[in-house]
Amino acid sequence: MGLFDNLAGSVLGKMAGDQGNLVPLAMEMLNQYGGLAGILEKFNASGFAEQAASWVAKGENMPLSAEQIVSTLGASTIAEMANKLNMTAEALSEQLAQKLPKVIDKLTPDGVVSNNSASLLGAVLGMLK
Repeated sequence: MGLFDNLAGSVLGKMAGDQGNLVPLAMEMLNQYGGLAGILEKFNASGFAEQAASWVAKGENMPLSAEQIVSTLGASTIAEMANKLNMTAEALSEQLAQKLPKVIDKLTPDGVVSNNSASLLGAVLGMLK
């Protein structure tokens, strides 16, 4: 991970209450899918465009179930990530269902998706205020 990833992971870890390795793993997942735009596209392609749009837009975040997380990211991906965290796939998918909408919401405070590291870093640092 680069400096930006470490800083963003640290800030998000504090925001999320430092729950083990979940935040660095979420950062890894974002990078794996091509950043924030890539992960949102994955949800759009899986039929959850309305939910994903709500996480970016200002206002209420629409929820996703753990099953919807698994159907979008794939059971094997969830199982691999859960193994890294020494937890069950079910527990991880529940955690992601609860936290992913909030993290994406916090990374898009102006309702705009940007994969530009400088603007994403600004958004992350803005969360500290």
